[in-house]
Amino acid sequence: MNYRLIPLALSLALAAGMATLSGCNREAAVSAPVSAPSTTSSTTSMGTDVDDTMVTTKVKAALLADNDVKGLDIKVETRKGMVMLSGFVDSSAQVDRAISVTRSVEGVKNTENNMTVRDAKSTTGNQVDDGMLTTKVKTALLSDDVVKSNDIAVVTNRGEVQLSGFVDNQAQVDQALAVTRAVEGVRGVVNQMSIKK
Repeated sequence: MNYRLIPLALSLALAAGMATLSGCNREAAVSAPVSAPSTTSSTTSMGTDVDDTMVTTKVKAALLADNDVKGLDIKVETRKGMVMLSGFVDSSAQVDRAISVTRSVEGVKNTENNMTVRDAKSTTGNQVDDGMLTTKVKTALLSDDVVKSNDIAVVTNRGEVQLSGFVDNQAQVDQALAVTRAVEGVRGVVNQMSIKK
């Protein structure tokens, strides 16, 4: 190995990285041909995605720190500042508290409540079965070519599966519902998915 080439290779890699980073600058100093703007409103910029990730993290932390909702299985997803809360909770008071906590977090523009109050008769056996069913549904969604399972949260209560999250189009919603219904053990499906705007 020629060790004299390593500094050169590192310099080239650093220069390429700097060029890439400078290309991310929103106020480019050099004028270049501009392509037609996209008419698809569902796209987001890297900055928006990072902001949404930060909001999601802050909301999850706030919910975890709150004694009334701490430890609940609430899924949090954010799109352009809109925070979607989903999952099963024990009471409508917990729904109200989770929404209140979420709205108090900096960066939250609006909230969408897709939480469902769970059946009080749930047992430990039901919870184990529900956990296994959730895993089977997630696996089925992951293996489907149409569904982007990373965008869909799955929560199960007594065989009823709740799907939530932001998806690209109605075809993904329909396919996710069909795939979930086909999983053995699913008694019902609650659609709480929203199409990206």
